[in-house]
Amino acid sequence: MKSRVRSNWQTAILVCRKCSKKVDGGFGEKGRQPLAKALKKHLALKKGRKGQAGIVEVSCLGICPKGAVTVVNGAASRDWLLVKPGADLDALTEELGLVAPS
Repeated sequence: MKSRVRSNWQTAILVCRKCSKKVDGGFGEKGRQPLAKALKKHLALKKGRKGQAGIVEVSCLGICPKGAVTVVNGAASRDWLLVKPGADLDALTEELGLVAPS
């Protein structure tokens, strides 16, 4: 049995599932997708370990902002972001240090 598994991730982005559920979508083209799904689609990430980054929904991060979703970049975990519905995904990917497809 292997004790390690390699991935292509440069970073892991943690998105609070509880915040996403409270906001009830608000992201994506029509504003109906949860933030994690909208980010994955916007960045055109490959599935699983093969993607450039991992977008992972986690249970409550403990911040619980009203009308926003808590997001943490695993590579820069000192600064947490509070993302409001309808936020510009290009600006968000830049702030998270990810490269958007051209």
